[in-house]
Amino acid sequence: MTRLIGIDFGTTNSVLAHLEADGSVSTTVYPVGDRQLAVFRTVLCFWNEETRGRRSLHHAAGPYAVESYLNDPTDSRLIMSMKTYLAQRSFTRTNIFGKVFTLEDMVSVFLEGLTKGEASGAHVVAGRPVRFAGELADDDFGEERLRASFMQAGFGTIDVALEPEAAGYRFARTLEAPATVLVGDFGGGTSDFSVMRFDPKGRARVTPLGYAGIGIAGDTFDYRIIDHVVSPLLGKGDVYTVMGKDLPVPPDYFTGFARWHRLSLMRAPRTLRAIEEVAAASAHPERLRMLIRLIEDELGYQLYQTVSAVKAELSGRETAVLRFAHGDFAIEREIARREFEAWIAEDLRRMAATVDQALATARIRTDEIDRVFLTGGTSFVPAVRALFESRFGRDKVSGGGEFVSVAEGLALIGRDRATR
Repeated sequence: MTRLIGIDFGTTNSVLAHLEADGSVSTTVYPVGDRQLAVFRTVLCFWNEETRGRRSLHHAAGPYAVESYLNDPTDSRLIMSMKTYLAQRSFTRTNIFGKVFTLEDMVSVFLEGLTKGEASGAHVVAGRPVRFAGELADDDFGEERLRASFMQAGFGTIDVALEPEAAGYRFARTLEAPATVLVGDFGGGTSDFSVMRFDPKGRARVTPLGYAGIGIAGDTFDYRIIDHVVSPLLGKGDVYTVMGKDLPVPPDYFTGFARWHRLSLMRAPRTLRAIEEVAAASAHPERLRMLIRLIEDELGYQLYQTVSAVKAELSGRETAVLRFAHGDFAIEREIARREFEAWIAEDLRRMAATVDQALATARIRTDEIDRVFLTGGTSFVPAVRALFESRFGRDKVSGGGEFVSVAEGLALIGRDRATR
């Protein structure tokens, strides 16, 4: 019997689910120290090792990549948020310690680490967002590269399903009567919304009615914190002088710095030289030089962890303190939830408009939604949950399996497609 696997390849975390012989679903857990984790960080770490006078390239994936990177951040290369690039035609390949990798190469290397040899001959149902991340995202191109990456990783057959539909499949197991459900799936790079009709006893258990998605999610919220708290201490908003004329420090420096998937690209010598030239002519050169130092010392992951922890803390408390230090650079800043909500207000407005779009494509009114199911880490953010509770009613909104629901749903979709 062909093994059926559901894989949620996420921007921040990935999850692997198996369809068991009895029709149930289980998720793979990974031993990390003294813990067993069902989520596998979507990161790669590369480094060179010298053996008998020869240097060779090594790599690790997931939480093991994080461990390898933290052991030697200066002489390793951390690759994050690969999914964000899938639909970007401008990104084709990168050079890692002298070896050229296409994006498909890197994703397939990651998938091999995630599946640990289970790919061979298996039938995989892979998730994809309704709309890939990025302003110039080509969704068809993104799916094409996603499929190519899975093929390169050695899977036997590959099927693709929308991530919110998969989350809805998992939720459908809790229903006892037909219902029209809005599913919100919040990832690291995208937020997807789908309207589906579930009939637990019907022949077609799930009928998709409408979809919409947007490239705003957890990473965007992290970006807002860095942009308002960290970047001003590194030269954002400063000016530099050229031929007696004051010019603003290029904002692109801070856009790249605050977005995890772009940070590693800023280590290019040309970029660092450009920042140094601006620093030399700026009103506060020490700020931009600290930016250069943080980039060169590969501090992106540590900063990412710190900011994500603050964001999570604000979901349960009215205030949280962002503490981060490296050499002479130190931050200790209390952030109030109301500040954070003001920073993400426009993002929430665009999310709400995307929900409107999903309802419109489904030709469903707000009052015709029976249940709302929210999944993904960003669904814990109080302002996000309030967006749905105020519109659909608190009693209709529920969540669960925030990190494993998509992968488990993908496996269930594979089960149903196989029996048609």
